[in-house]
Amino acid sequence: MDLSPLLSPVLLTLALALCVTLILIVVATPVARWLAQGEGQGRNAVGALVTLPLVLPPTVLGFYLLLALGPNGPGGWIAGSWGARTLAFSFPGLVIGGVIASLPFMVQPLRNAFAAIETEVVEVADTLGASRTLRFWRIELPLARPGYLVGAVMSFAHTMGEFGVVLMIGGNIPGQTKVLSIAIYDFVERLEWERAHVLAGAMVVFGFCVVFATLVVGRGRRS
Repeated sequence: MDLSPLLSPVLLTLALALCVTLILIVVATPVARWLAQGEGQGRNAVGALVTLPLVLPPTVLGFYLLLALGPNGPGGWIAGSWGARTLAFSFPGLVIGGVIASLPFMVQPLRNAFAAIETEVVEVADTLGASRTLRFWRIELPLARPGYLVGAVMSFAHTMGEFGVVLMIGGNIPGQTKVLSIAIYDFVERLEWERAHVLAGAMVVFGFCVVFATLVVGRGRRS
């Protein structure tokens, strides 16, 4: 069996998952920290909004992302700056969709990690004259490290396996938007069972490793 057609979807999916995870670490940190430690009536609303991708059907989320990234939405205006018509059906569009779809998987572990930091530790830092920036980098960030690890693993894994949102906003363009989940679906449609088995079996092993790593990290946090 020729495995060369499998290489492109694998590399594209890994690149997508890595980009999404790195962006989420930056984007989710202030959101999660504010949800865990901030004040204000808007926290519940923001928390619900961040969690919304977990309960929405992927096709619903993908439909509205398609409108937003299309020629008549903000994505079309942004793409027009370099002469394109749309961000949909492109790798940058997949990255945007992946960030939104995987946002809860990064925010929730970070929110729990920041919420678990004892108030006394923060108060001691304040009494010693530490600025908010220094307190974050020297105290809060190291204490929240397990949350970052869990969030990164879960976000990476969710992006690797995302199907509905990717299909809606990316379609099935080889080398551009044909990621692993789409490739498996495509191979099954064409009755290429062996190639579908290779990719699906690899995803099963990968999923087991993700769950196992998450349990190990969670046990380490409790001990």
